[in-house]
Amino acid sequence: MAECSIPDASALIGWRKSSYSGSSEGSCLEVLDGHPAGVPVRDSKDPHGPAVVFPDAAWSSFIASVNEGELACHG
Repeated sequence: MAECSIPDASALIGWRKSSYSGSSEGSCLEVLDGHPAGVPVRDSKDPHGPAVVFPDAAWSSFIASVNEGELACHG
């Protein structure tokens, strides 16, 4: 079974701010490319906290949905 979380995300190097994060400080998601288990995602405010690892196919599907506007807020 693939790893689905990383308890201390600071153990990994190469994090980058997600292009979908806002420009304001403190509200950023960071992603890590090239991890063997998928795409780790963490909160930039808590670099020593956990990261959730999404399988590559799930992450690709999520990004496609965002790009297509399927996840836009309506309200």
